[in-house]
Amino acid sequence: MALGKDDQDHKNCLEGYHHGSHFLVVSYGIQSHVNPARALVRRLAGTGGCAATLSIPVSGHRRMFPPSASDTNEVISDGLISYIPFSDAVDDGSWPMEQEERARRHEANFRSLSSVVTRLAAAGRPVTCMVCTLSMPVVVEVAREHRLPFAIYWIQQATVLAACYHYFHGHDEVLIEHANDPAYEVTLPGLRPLRIRDMPTTIVASKTTMDNPLSAIVLRALRLLFEQMDEEEIKPVVLVNTFDALEGVALAALQPYMDVFAVGMAVLVPPPGAGALQPHQQHDKSGSEAAAQIHLFEHDVKPYMEWLDAQEERSVVYLSFGSLLPYTKRQAEEISHGLQSYGKPFLWVVRKEGRAEEVDLCVREAMAGGKAMVVEWCDQQRVLSHPAVGCFVMHCGWNSTLEAVVHGVPMVAAPSWSDQPMNACLVEEWEVGVRAERDAEGVLTREELVRCLELLMDGSDDERAAQIKANANNLKERAREAAAKDGPLERSLRNFVTKAMQDYLADQS
Repeated sequence: MALGKDDQDHKNCLEGYHHGSHFLVVSYGIQSHVNPARALVRRLAGTGGCAATLSIPVSGHRRMFPPSASDTNEVISDGLISYIPFSDAVDDGSWPMEQEERARRHEANFRSLSSVVTRLAAAGRPVTCMVCTLSMPVVVEVAREHRLPFAIYWIQQATVLAACYHYFHGHDEVLIEHANDPAYEVTLPGLRPLRIRDMPTTIVASKTTMDNPLSAIVLRALRLLFEQMDEEEIKPVVLVNTFDALEGVALAALQPYMDVFAVGMAVLVPPPGAGALQPHQQHDKSGSEAAAQIHLFEHDVKPYMEWLDAQEERSVVYLSFGSLLPYTKRQAEEISHGLQSYGKPFLWVVRKEGRAEEVDLCVREAMAGGKAMVVEWCDQQRVLSHPAVGCFVMHCGWNSTLEAVVHGVPMVAAPSWSDQPMNACLVEEWEVGVRAERDAEGVLTREELVRCLELLMDGSDDERAAQIKANANNLKERAREAAAKDGPLERSLRNFVTKAMQDYLADQS
């Protein structure tokens, strides 16, 4: 829709106001954080007059760039955005488990990020706002030290943000009391009743959660983050990776407590003129004549895309359980046997890092059937947009859920931890997929996998399968409307940029 003269004048005014804005976005080094963070940075840099820099831990930075570039502290630029690492003094990508070690790394992160801000200012590119993904309290401390406004980029869904907020504001006892009753319904302010089984595992104090060191780390970081947000004299600013057509109720429920900007789909729809980088593409490095290749977890796409081209329309099962947790031997066996017994072609992502020998054996057996393509990584958006893909079997990470929504692919949701149960709950609510139940050991069995595939792919329940496909297509259209040029997500991002500059000028005066 064309802008009217008044709207265009207002937009031009805002873009002039944005000139001089420089956003430093800080992310964990894991793929599920880097992908949406990098896409947000590209969108910010595409907003009139803004500059943007992405900073991730040294360990993640090394995976993005070759050693010749990643072992330096120089700013690397791809022509639109800049990259600069920060260090926890260990730089091996591990999670600190002991309190003393956490304190040492926290202090190292603070010094390193503070140095990044100082160096950028000395180079004539002063930071005007800091943004961090999800739960990085050290970024808030650095922003306060340098008198900079900050925003949280909540890369999960708004409903999880609301649940976590209320957990830390008086509703923790009811969740703890009923942690072992998965069917118990909890009503939180502004939200519909939610079952315990659908709550983020990090805030449901079951034995499983308490025994999971990673969950404990996340819970501590979240607690500190919300405490920092409460210390602000004004409403904290939070960018949420969602859009109103998906979570309008949750977004409205958050407004009394924080200044929320729905900027979702950043990982899905790049801004005009900012297409995705191709593997092995060369880029200039700021401050040096050397060039660096930005790998960004990418590999050769040709083999699996050509394989998909040879398959019939809507005939392929695509399965990926994300990049963070490795497969157990039993889970790999169940998936392998389930996919083979189902009999249709499948593309299965099993990352190489941390893959046990017995899992390798399952992969080889799956490949031997002749109808399989197993890869350690794939360009998921390209795969989901391919007409051969009929459904997506997934762990229900939020990035994957959004990507399936945007491409209209029905889902088999098999959640295990963190926000995944809530994402699966929404998949059921939207009626764009089916939820697969895991057994007592947390394993998706071959029988359950086949049951779900038969429903979605074969129409064992024709009426339900047809409705799921129709709903998936409808939600895809609503997602594209939200992400359209000058649509609600673009306007929301511009409003955030304007507010960030206003806050910066107020802090500096």
